[in-house]
Amino acid sequence: MKDVIEVAVVGGGPTGLMLACELALAGIAVTVFERRAEPVQQSRALTLHPRSLEVLALRGWEGPFLERGKPLPTGHFGMLDTRLDFSALDTTFKFTLFISQAVTEALLEERARSLGVDIRRGYEVRELLQDDEGVDLAGSASGRAFRCRARYVVGADGARSIVRQLAGIGFVGTDTSVTAMLGDVVLSAPPSTPAFSTINTRGGIMIVPLSPGIHRVILFDPERMQAPVKESVTLDELRRSVTRVCGTDLGMRDPQWLSRFGNETRIAETYKSGRVLLAGDAAHIHFPAGGQGLNVGLQDAMNLGWKLAGVLRDRAPLSLLDSYHRERYPVGNALTRNTEAQTALMGCSPSVLALRDMLSGFLKDPALNRSLAERLGAMDVVYPDLEMPAPRFEGELVTALTGKRLPDLELKLLDGAVRRLYSFMHEGKWLLLRLRGGDGPDVPQGWTNVVQARPDDDREELRGLSGLLIRPDGHVGWAWA
Repeated sequence: MKDVIEVAVVGGGPTGLMLACELALAGIAVTVFERRAEPVQQSRALTLHPRSLEVLALRGWEGPFLERGKPLPTGHFGMLDTRLDFSALDTTFKFTLFISQAVTEALLEERARSLGVDIRRGYEVRELLQDDEGVDLAGSASGRAFRCRARYVVGADGARSIVRQLAGIGFVGTDTSVTAMLGDVVLSAPPSTPAFSTINTRGGIMIVPLSPGIHRVILFDPERMQAPVKESVTLDELRRSVTRVCGTDLGMRDPQWLSRFGNETRIAETYKSGRVLLAGDAAHIHFPAGGQGLNVGLQDAMNLGWKLAGVLRDRAPLSLLDSYHRERYPVGNALTRNTEAQTALMGCSPSVLALRDMLSGFLKDPALNRSLAERLGAMDVVYPDLEMPAPRFEGELVTALTGKRLPDLELKLLDGAVRRLYSFMHEGKWLLLRLRGGDGPDVPQGWTNVVQARPDDDREELRGLSGLLIRPDGHVGWAWA
Protein backbone atom coordinates (compact mmCIF):
# COMPACT_ATOMS: atom_id res chain seq x y z
CA MET A 1 0.00 0.00 0.00
CA LYS A 2 1.36 3.42 -0.96
CA ASP A 3 2.07 6.10 1.62
CA VAL A 4 -0.25 9.12 1.29
CA ILE A 5 1.25 12.48 2.25
CA GLU A 6 0.11 16.07 1.84
CA VAL A 7 3.14 17.51 0.06
CA ALA A 8 6.17 15.72 -1.37
CA VAL A 9 9.18 17.98 -1.92
CA VAL A 10 11.70 16.37 -4.25
CA GLY A 11 15.13 17.84 -3.49
CA GLY A 12 16.67 18.54 -0.11
CA GLY A 13 18.84 21.54 -0.95
CA PRO A 14 18.23 25.03 0.46
CA THR A 15 15.13 25.67 -1.66
CA GLY A 16 13.45 22.37 -0.82
CA LEU A 17 14.29 22.66 2.86
CA MET A 18 13.06 26.26 3.06
CA LEU A 19 9.77 25.24 1.47
CA ALA A 20 9.45 22.27 3.83
CA CYS A 21 9.94 24.61 6.81
CA GLU A 22 7.23 26.96 5.57
CA LEU A 23 4.76 24.12 5.05
CA ALA A 24 5.51 22.45 8.38
CA LEU A 25 5.11 25.77 10.18
CA ALA A 26 1.55 25.84 8.85
CA GLY A 27 0.91 22.30 10.07
CA ILE A 28 1.25 20.64 6.67
CA ALA A 29 2.59 17.08 6.63
CA VAL A 30 5.55 17.30 4.26
CA THR A 31 8.14 14.73 3.17
CA VAL A 32 11.41 15.65 1.50
CA PHE A 33 12.91 13.08 -0.89
CA GLU A 34 16.62 13.74 -1.42
CA ARG A 35 18.70 11.68 -3.85
CA ARG A 36 21.98 12.24 -1.99
CA ALA A 37 22.64 9.93 0.92
CA GLU A 38 24.73 12.61 2.69
CA PRO A 39 24.85 16.41 2.50
CA VAL A 40 27.27 17.82 -0.05
CA GLN A 41 30.24 19.46 1.66
CA GLN A 42 31.31 21.67 -1.27
CA SER A 43 29.61 25.04 -1.57
CA ARG A 44 29.17 26.76 -4.91
CA ALA A 45 27.00 29.49 -3.36
CA LEU A 46 28.57 31.70 -0.70
CA THR A 47 26.15 34.57 -0.24
CA LEU A 48 22.81 35.43 1.34
CA HIS A 49 21.39 38.67 0.01
CA PRO A 50 19.48 41.26 2.07
CA ARG A 51 16.05 40.07 0.92
CA SER A 52 16.89 36.46 1.81
CA LEU A 53 17.88 37.62 5.30
CA GLU A 54 14.55 39.46 5.50
CA VAL A 55 12.77 36.25 4.47
CA LEU A 56 14.49 34.39 7.31
CA ALA A 57 13.74 37.23 9.74
CA LEU A 58 10.05 37.07 8.82
CA ARG A 59 10.09 33.70 10.56
CA GLY A 60 12.55 34.59 13.31
CA TRP A 61 15.22 32.30 11.85
CA GLU A 62 17.94 34.80 10.95
CA GLY A 63 19.97 34.52 14.16
CA PRO A 64 21.94 31.29 13.46
CA PHE A 65 22.80 32.51 9.96
CA LEU A 66 24.08 35.85 11.22
CA GLU A 67 26.15 34.03 13.85
CA ARG A 68 27.79 31.77 11.24
CA GLY A 69 28.22 34.28 8.41
CA LYS A 70 30.25 37.42 7.81
CA PRO A 71 28.47 40.65 6.79
CA LEU A 72 29.89 42.39 3.72
CA PRO A 73 28.63 45.92 2.95
CA THR A 74 29.24 45.68 -0.80
CA GLY A 75 28.66 43.32 -3.70
CA HIS A 76 29.53 43.27 -7.37
CA PHE A 77 27.83 43.31 -10.73
CA GLY A 78 29.80 41.57 -13.46
CA MET A 79 33.00 42.08 -11.45
CA LEU A 80 32.94 45.81 -12.25
CA ASP A 81 35.49 47.85 -10.34
CA THR A 82 32.86 50.03 -8.65
CA ARG A 83 31.19 47.91 -5.99
CA LEU A 84 27.48 47.91 -5.22
CA ASP A 85 26.78 49.64 -1.92
CA PHE A 86 24.21 47.67 0.08
CA SER A 87 24.51 50.03 3.06
CA ALA A 88 22.17 52.46 1.29
CA LEU A 89 19.26 49.99 1.08
CA ASP A 90 16.03 50.41 3.06
CA THR A 91 16.42 47.29 5.17
CA THR A 92 17.70 46.13 8.54
CA PHE A 93 20.23 44.00 6.64
CA LYS A 94 22.39 46.53 4.82
CA PHE A 95 24.88 43.90 3.64
CA THR A 96 25.29 40.56 1.98
CA LEU A 97 26.13 37.68 4.31
CA PHE A 98 29.18 35.64 3.36
CA ILE A 99 28.16 32.10 4.33
CA SER A 100 28.73 28.78 2.59
CA GLN A 101 25.87 26.89 1.01
CA ALA A 102 26.78 23.86 3.11
CA VAL A 103 26.19 25.86 6.30
CA THR A 104 22.97 27.37 4.95
CA GLU A 105 21.70 23.92 4.05
CA ALA A 106 22.68 22.44 7.43
CA LEU A 107 20.89 25.21 9.32
CA LEU A 108 17.74 24.83 7.23
CA GLU A 109 17.78 21.06 7.67
CA GLU A 110 18.11 21.47 11.43
CA ARG A 111 15.16 23.85 11.40
CA ALA A 112 13.09 21.51 9.21
CA ARG A 113 13.68 18.53 11.48
CA SER A 114 12.74 20.59 14.54
CA LEU A 115 9.41 21.33 12.83
CA GLY A 116 8.80 17.64 12.20
CA VAL A 117 9.64 17.46 8.51
CA ASP A 118 10.21 13.91 7.29
CA ILE A 119 13.54 14.03 5.40
CA ARG A 120 14.36 10.87 3.49
CA ARG A 121 17.87 10.70 2.10
CA GLY A 122 18.92 8.27 -0.60
CA TYR A 123 15.50 8.42 -2.27
CA GLU A 124 15.61 8.84 -6.05
CA VAL A 125 12.34 9.64 -7.83
CA ARG A 126 12.00 8.01 -11.24
CA GLU A 127 8.28 8.02 -12.00
CA LEU A 128 5.55 10.64 -11.64
CA LEU A 129 1.91 10.41 -12.62
CA GLN A 130 -0.68 12.98 -11.62
CA ASP A 131 -4.47 13.15 -11.75
CA ASP A 132 -7.10 15.57 -10.49
CA GLU A 133 -6.76 14.39 -6.89
CA GLY A 134 -3.02 13.94 -6.39
CA VAL A 135 0.34 12.73 -7.67
CA ASP A 136 1.87 9.25 -7.59
CA LEU A 137 5.63 9.03 -7.18
CA ALA A 138 7.84 5.98 -7.51
CA GLY A 139 11.55 5.37 -7.39
CA SER A 140 14.32 3.62 -5.49
CA ALA A 141 15.78 3.95 -2.01
CA SER A 142 18.97 2.06 -1.18
CA GLY A 143 18.25 -0.40 -3.95
CA ARG A 144 14.62 -0.99 -2.95
CA ALA A 145 11.54 0.34 -4.70
CA PHE A 146 9.30 2.89 -3.04
CA ARG A 147 5.94 4.38 -3.94
CA CYS A 148 3.87 7.15 -2.43
CA ARG A 149 0.97 9.42 -3.23
CA ALA A 150 0.88 13.13 -2.44
CA ARG A 151 -1.74 15.81 -2.82
CA TYR A 152 0.95 18.05 -4.33
CA VAL A 153 4.54 17.57 -5.49
CA VAL A 154 7.16 20.31 -5.63
CA GLY A 155 10.28 19.82 -7.72
CA ALA A 156 13.19 21.51 -5.97
CA ASP A 157 15.63 19.01 -7.45
CA GLY A 158 18.00 21.28 -9.33
CA ALA A 159 18.93 22.09 -12.88
CA ARG A 160 18.38 18.56 -14.23
CA SER A 161 15.07 18.24 -12.35
CA ILE A 162 13.48 14.83 -12.88
CA VAL A 163 10.19 16.26 -11.59
CA ARG A 164 10.20 18.91 -14.31
CA GLN A 165 11.01 16.34 -16.96
CA LEU A 166 8.40 13.81 -15.82
CA ALA A 167 5.76 16.54 -15.61
CA GLY A 168 6.50 17.49 -19.21
CA ILE A 169 7.33 21.11 -18.43
CA GLY A 170 9.48 22.79 -21.05
CA PHE A 171 12.81 24.32 -20.07
CA VAL A 172 13.63 26.97 -22.64
CA GLY A 173 16.77 29.00 -23.13
CA THR A 174 20.32 28.68 -24.40
CA ASP A 175 23.05 26.06 -24.15
CA THR A 176 26.49 26.60 -22.65
CA SER A 177 28.69 28.78 -24.85
CA VAL A 178 31.47 29.63 -22.36
CA THR A 179 32.83 27.95 -19.25
CA ALA A 180 34.82 29.08 -16.23
CA MET A 181 36.81 27.32 -13.52
CA LEU A 182 36.56 27.19 -9.76
CA GLY A 183 39.10 25.93 -7.27
CA ASP A 184 39.16 25.80 -3.47
CA VAL A 185 42.90 25.70 -2.85
CA VAL A 186 45.74 26.63 -0.52
CA LEU A 187 47.61 29.77 -1.60
CA SER A 188 51.10 30.21 -0.22
CA ALA A 189 51.21 33.81 -1.52
CA PRO A 190 47.61 35.09 -1.55
CA PRO A 191 46.68 38.64 -2.60
CA SER A 192 47.20 41.29 0.05
CA THR A 193 43.51 42.30 0.06
CA PRO A 194 40.89 39.94 1.60
CA ALA A 195 38.88 39.85 -1.63
CA PHE A 196 40.64 40.34 -4.94
CA SER A 197 39.31 40.57 -8.50
CA THR A 198 40.62 41.80 -11.81
CA ILE A 199 39.82 41.49 -15.51
CA ASN A 200 42.37 42.21 -18.22
CA THR A 201 43.04 41.13 -21.80
CA ARG A 202 44.40 37.80 -20.52
CA GLY A 203 41.32 36.87 -18.50
CA GLY A 204 39.50 37.51 -15.24
CA ILE A 205 39.97 36.24 -11.71
CA MET A 206 38.22 36.54 -8.37
CA ILE A 207 39.80 35.30 -5.11
CA VAL A 208 38.11 35.20 -1.71
CA PRO A 209 39.17 33.54 1.56
CA LEU A 210 36.87 30.66 2.51
CA SER A 211 38.43 29.53 5.78
CA PRO A 212 41.85 29.70 7.44
CA GLY A 213 44.33 28.58 4.80
CA ILE A 214 41.76 28.01 2.02
CA HIS A 215 40.91 30.41 -0.79
CA ARG A 216 38.35 30.17 -3.56
CA VAL A 217 39.70 31.02 -6.99
CA ILE A 218 37.19 31.71 -9.80
CA LEU A 219 38.80 32.09 -13.19
CA PHE A 220 37.78 33.15 -16.69
CA ASP A 221 40.53 32.20 -19.15
CA PRO A 222 39.85 33.00 -22.84
CA GLU A 223 42.11 30.09 -23.82
CA ARG A 224 40.00 27.64 -21.76
CA MET A 225 36.48 29.07 -22.02
CA GLN A 226 35.48 26.54 -24.69
CA ALA A 227 36.40 23.54 -22.56
CA PRO A 228 33.32 21.31 -22.03
CA VAL A 229 31.55 21.63 -18.68
CA LYS A 230 32.02 17.92 -18.03
CA GLU A 231 35.81 18.06 -18.57
CA SER A 232 37.49 17.80 -15.18
CA VAL A 233 39.60 20.72 -13.97
CA THR A 234 43.15 19.82 -12.95
CA LEU A 235 45.40 21.74 -10.59
CA ASP A 236 47.95 22.21 -13.37
CA GLU A 237 45.31 23.69 -15.67
CA LEU A 238 44.12 26.10 -13.00
CA ARG A 239 47.69 27.02 -12.08
CA ARG A 240 48.62 27.78 -15.70
CA SER A 241 45.52 29.94 -16.20
CA VAL A 242 46.06 31.87 -12.95
CA THR A 243 49.65 32.54 -13.97
CA ARG A 244 48.47 33.81 -17.36
CA VAL A 245 46.05 36.29 -15.77
CA CYS A 246 48.05 37.34 -12.68
CA GLY A 247 51.66 36.70 -13.67
CA THR A 248 52.00 34.27 -10.73
CA ASP A 249 50.26 31.12 -9.53
CA LEU A 250 50.10 32.59 -6.00
CA GLY A 251 51.71 29.46 -4.59
CA MET A 252 48.64 27.36 -5.40
CA ARG A 253 48.54 23.82 -3.99
CA ASP A 254 46.47 21.22 -2.13
CA PRO A 255 43.13 21.56 -3.96
CA GLN A 256 40.04 20.81 -1.86
CA TRP A 257 37.59 21.07 -4.76
CA LEU A 258 37.96 21.78 -8.48
CA SER A 259 35.00 22.38 -10.78
CA ARG A 260 34.01 23.79 -14.16
CA PHE A 261 30.75 25.61 -14.79
CA GLY A 262 29.06 27.21 -17.77
CA ASN A 263 26.52 29.80 -18.81
CA GLU A 264 23.61 27.56 -19.83
CA THR A 265 20.55 29.72 -19.19
CA ARG A 266 17.00 28.34 -19.05
CA ILE A 267 13.64 28.95 -17.41
CA ALA A 268 10.65 26.66 -17.00
CA GLU A 269 7.73 27.48 -19.28
CA THR A 270 5.45 27.24 -16.27
CA TYR A 271 6.12 26.97 -12.54
CA LYS A 272 2.87 25.06 -12.05
CA SER A 273 1.38 22.20 -14.02
CA GLY A 274 -1.66 20.70 -12.33
CA ARG A 275 -0.54 19.50 -8.91
CA VAL A 276 3.18 19.74 -9.74
CA LEU A 277 5.13 22.91 -8.97
CA LEU A 278 8.77 23.93 -9.45
CA ALA A 279 11.10 26.08 -7.35
CA GLY A 280 14.75 27.10 -7.35
CA ASP A 281 17.13 25.69 -9.96
CA ALA A 282 14.41 23.31 -11.15
CA ALA A 283 12.63 26.43 -12.45
CA HIS A 284 15.60 28.56 -13.59
CA ILE A 285 19.31 28.11 -14.25
CA HIS A 286 21.94 30.66 -15.24
CA PHE A 287 25.59 31.62 -15.01
CA PRO A 288 26.34 32.01 -11.27
CA ALA A 289 26.98 35.75 -11.41
CA GLY A 290 26.29 37.87 -8.37
CA GLY A 291 25.43 34.92 -6.14
CA GLN A 292 21.72 35.13 -6.94
CA GLY A 293 20.59 31.54 -7.62
CA LEU A 294 20.29 30.22 -4.08
CA ASN A 295 18.68 33.47 -2.95
CA VAL A 296 16.00 33.45 -5.63
CA GLY A 297 15.32 29.81 -4.74
CA LEU A 298 14.73 30.69 -1.08
CA GLN A 299 12.41 33.48 -2.16
CA ASP A 300 10.53 31.09 -4.50
CA ALA A 301 10.00 28.84 -1.50
CA MET A 302 8.70 31.68 0.68
CA ASN A 303 6.26 32.75 -2.04
CA LEU A 304 4.96 29.22 -2.61
CA GLY A 305 4.84 27.93 0.96
CA TRP A 306 2.07 30.08 2.43
CA LYS A 307 -0.03 29.81 -0.72
CA LEU A 308 0.13 26.03 -0.84
CA ALA A 309 -0.60 25.82 2.88
CA GLY A 310 -3.58 28.16 2.51
CA VAL A 311 -5.08 26.06 -0.27
CA LEU A 312 -4.50 22.78 1.57
CA ARG A 313 -6.17 24.12 4.71
CA ASP A 314 -9.10 25.60 2.74
CA ARG A 315 -8.18 29.11 3.83
CA ALA A 316 -7.66 30.34 0.27
CA PRO A 317 -9.15 29.61 -3.16
CA LEU A 318 -7.37 27.17 -5.45
CA SER A 319 -6.67 30.09 -7.79
CA LEU A 320 -4.16 31.45 -5.26
CA LEU A 321 -1.69 28.79 -6.43
CA ASP A 322 -1.87 30.21 -9.96
CA SER A 323 -0.39 33.43 -8.60
CA TYR A 324 2.83 31.55 -7.81
CA HIS A 325 3.78 31.36 -11.49
CA ARG A 326 2.38 34.81 -12.19
CA GLU A 327 4.55 36.36 -9.45
CA ARG A 328 7.74 34.34 -9.58
CA TYR A 329 8.20 33.71 -13.32
CA PRO A 330 8.98 37.41 -14.00
CA VAL A 331 11.54 37.33 -11.17
CA GLY A 332 13.20 34.23 -12.64
CA ASN A 333 13.17 35.78 -16.10
CA ALA A 334 14.78 38.99 -14.81
CA LEU A 335 17.39 36.83 -13.09
CA THR A 336 18.35 35.10 -16.33
CA ARG A 337 18.59 38.44 -18.13
CA ASN A 338 20.83 40.12 -15.59
CA THR A 339 23.16 37.12 -15.36
CA GLU A 340 23.45 37.11 -19.16
CA ALA A 341 24.39 40.79 -18.98
CA GLN A 342 26.99 40.07 -16.31
CA THR A 343 28.45 37.23 -18.36
CA ALA A 344 28.89 39.59 -21.30
CA LEU A 345 30.64 42.10 -19.01
CA MET A 346 33.19 39.48 -18.00
CA GLY A 347 34.70 39.44 -21.48
CA CYS A 348 38.33 40.33 -22.02
CA SER A 349 38.33 42.11 -25.39
CA PRO A 350 39.39 45.76 -25.55
CA SER A 351 35.83 46.81 -26.40
CA VAL A 352 34.38 45.00 -23.36
CA LEU A 353 37.10 46.44 -21.13
CA ALA A 354 36.19 49.93 -22.37
CA LEU A 355 32.52 49.24 -21.64
CA ARG A 356 33.41 48.02 -18.16
CA ASP A 357 35.36 51.19 -17.46
CA MET A 358 32.42 53.35 -18.56
CA LEU A 359 29.84 51.41 -16.53
CA SER A 360 32.07 51.51 -13.44
CA GLY A 361 32.03 55.27 -13.78
CA PHE A 362 28.23 55.30 -14.01
CA LEU A 363 27.96 53.24 -10.82
CA LYS A 364 29.67 55.99 -8.86
CA ASP A 365 26.33 57.79 -9.07
CA PRO A 366 24.59 56.88 -5.77
CA ALA A 367 21.12 56.63 -7.34
CA LEU A 368 22.26 54.25 -10.11
CA ASN A 369 24.33 52.23 -7.66
CA ARG A 370 21.38 51.84 -5.30
CA SER A 371 19.03 50.88 -8.13
CA LEU A 372 21.30 48.07 -9.28
CA ALA A 373 21.95 46.93 -5.70
CA GLU A 374 18.18 46.73 -5.14
CA ARG A 375 17.81 44.68 -8.30
CA LEU A 376 20.61 42.27 -7.46
CA GLY A 377 19.38 41.87 -3.89
CA ALA A 378 15.71 41.35 -4.95
CA MET A 379 14.63 44.41 -2.97
CA ASP A 380 12.81 45.87 -5.99
CA VAL A 381 10.32 43.01 -6.47
CA VAL A 382 6.71 44.20 -6.61
CA TYR A 383 3.95 41.64 -7.12
CA PRO A 384 0.75 42.23 -9.08
CA ASP A 385 -2.68 42.08 -7.49
CA LEU A 386 -3.39 38.61 -6.10
CA GLU A 387 -6.68 38.52 -8.06
CA MET A 388 -8.48 37.45 -4.89
CA PRO A 389 -11.58 39.17 -3.53
CA ALA A 390 -10.45 42.00 -1.27
CA PRO A 391 -11.68 41.96 2.33
CA ARG A 392 -14.46 44.43 3.10
CA PHE A 393 -12.90 47.73 4.11
CA GLU A 394 -14.33 50.87 5.63
CA GLY A 395 -12.33 53.30 3.59
CA GLU A 396 -10.67 53.67 0.24
CA LEU A 397 -8.26 51.06 -1.13
CA VAL A 398 -4.78 52.41 -1.86
CA THR A 399 -3.32 50.41 -4.73
CA ALA A 400 0.05 52.17 -4.87
CA LEU A 401 1.40 49.85 -2.16
CA THR A 402 -0.07 46.60 -3.50
CA GLY A 403 2.58 43.90 -3.81
CA LYS A 404 5.45 45.93 -2.35
CA ARG A 405 7.69 44.47 0.33
CA LEU A 406 7.80 46.15 3.70
CA PRO A 407 11.07 46.46 5.61
CA ASP A 408 11.25 45.38 9.24
CA LEU A 409 9.73 48.59 10.61
CA GLU A 410 9.89 49.58 14.23
CA LEU A 411 6.30 49.84 15.50
CA LYS A 412 5.05 51.71 18.54
CA LEU A 413 2.18 49.83 20.20
CA LEU A 414 -0.72 51.36 22.12
CA ASP A 415 1.03 50.72 25.44
CA GLY A 416 4.15 52.57 24.24
CA ALA A 417 6.22 49.43 23.71
CA VAL A 418 8.29 49.21 20.52
CA ARG A 419 8.49 46.01 18.48
CA ARG A 420 9.60 45.20 14.99
CA LEU A 421 7.07 44.39 12.29
CA TYR A 422 8.54 41.00 11.41
CA SER A 423 8.20 39.81 15.02
CA PHE A 424 4.45 39.60 14.45
CA MET A 425 4.90 37.34 11.40
CA HIS A 426 6.91 34.45 12.79
CA GLU A 427 3.90 32.12 12.62
CA GLY A 428 3.62 32.48 8.84
CA LYS A 429 0.21 34.17 9.00
CA TRP A 430 -1.24 37.29 7.42
CA LEU A 431 -0.91 40.42 9.54
CA LEU A 432 -3.62 43.04 9.84
CA LEU A 433 -1.76 46.18 10.88
CA ARG A 434 -4.18 48.84 12.09
CA LEU A 435 -2.56 52.24 11.92
CA ARG A 436 -5.65 53.97 13.32
CA GLY A 437 -8.51 52.92 15.57
CA GLY A 438 -11.60 51.10 14.36
CA ASP A 439 -12.47 47.52 13.65
CA GLY A 440 -10.76 47.24 10.26
CA PRO A 441 -11.72 44.68 7.60
CA ASP A 442 -13.06 41.19 8.07
CA VAL A 443 -10.13 38.78 7.87
CA PRO A 444 -9.82 34.98 7.94
CA GLN A 445 -9.82 33.77 11.54
CA GLY A 446 -6.89 31.54 12.46
CA TRP A 447 -4.77 32.76 9.54
CA THR A 448 -4.39 36.41 10.50
CA ASN A 449 -2.73 38.19 13.40
CA VAL A 450 -4.06 41.63 14.31
CA VAL A 451 -1.94 44.48 15.69
CA GLN A 452 -2.68 48.15 16.27
CA ALA A 453 0.46 50.26 16.10
CA ARG A 454 2.19 53.13 14.31
CA PRO A 455 5.60 53.15 12.63
CA ASP A 456 8.16 54.67 14.96
CA ASP A 457 9.42 56.87 12.11
CA ASP A 458 7.34 59.00 9.77
CA ARG A 459 7.44 57.00 6.54
CA GLU A 460 6.05 58.92 3.59
CA GLU A 461 4.45 55.89 1.90
CA LEU A 462 2.39 55.10 5.03
CA ARG A 463 1.09 58.62 5.66
CA GLY A 464 -2.68 58.86 5.57
CA LEU A 465 -3.26 55.11 5.73
CA SER A 466 -5.71 53.51 8.12
CA GLY A 467 -4.24 50.07 7.84
CA LEU A 468 -2.47 47.33 5.90
CA LEU A 469 -3.17 43.68 5.34
CA ILE A 470 0.29 42.17 4.94
CA ARG A 471 0.87 38.83 3.25
CA PRO A 472 2.80 36.08 5.08
CA ASP A 473 5.82 36.82 2.84
CA GLY A 474 6.01 40.46 3.97
CA HIS A 475 4.51 42.01 0.85
CA VAL A 476 1.42 44.23 1.03
CA GLY A 477 -1.80 42.50 0.05
CA TRP A 478 -4.10 45.48 0.53
CA ALA A 479 -3.82 48.94 2.02
CA TRP A 480 -6.61 51.39 2.76
CA ALA A 481 -6.99 55.02 3.80
